[in-house]
Amino acid sequence: MKLGPDGRLSGCRFVASPNQDERPAGEAISLLVVHSISLPPGEYGGDAIERLFTKRLDPAAHPYFREIADLEVSAHFLIRRDGELVQFVPTTRRAWHAGVSAWRGRERCNDFSIGVELEGSDPGPFEAAQYERLAALIEALRAQYPLRELAAHSDIAPGRKTDPGPGFDWPRLLGALSRFHTAADH
Repeated sequence: MKLGPDGRLSGCRFVASPNQDERPAGEAISLLVVHSISLPPGEYGGDAIERLFTKRLDPAAHPYFREIADLEVSAHFLIRRDGELVQFVPTTRRAWHAGVSAWRGRERCNDFSIGVELEGSDPGPFEAAQYERLAALIEALRAQYPLRELAAHSDIAPGRKTDPGPGFDWPRLLGALSRFHTAADH
């Protein structure tokens, strides 16, 4: 995997999301935020996540979709249960993944972060292929950006978000990486 100057990663499928905009000028990308998502909640597979991120989610397809179909959200990347990597927003642009957020005193985490969604749910475990792909993705991103920190969505939006949840094995990921600071490092 290699990140191009256009912010697109080679070796993964690209599905353009309209839920993005320009990053603030001169803003260094220093944070990677780990999320989890499953649509419908607790179910894996299918195209509902891609439809949500591309504003094509059919509210009649599932009762839960009526609540979220109008959301304007995205992430830079999604890692499926089998390790498939999908990119929605070039890393040079701001994805709308963090919402109201703050990290180490800085608000608006979308401005200086890359968002990675893992297909999964808060209480459940994640797959080995997802950890392997996430570690490889982080290394590819570190070759281009001064990524110094790694946080959960729950770290940057405490009380509002809980993902990726207790099923995510931070020691497993952090064991494969160096030079990151987590919320536990404060």
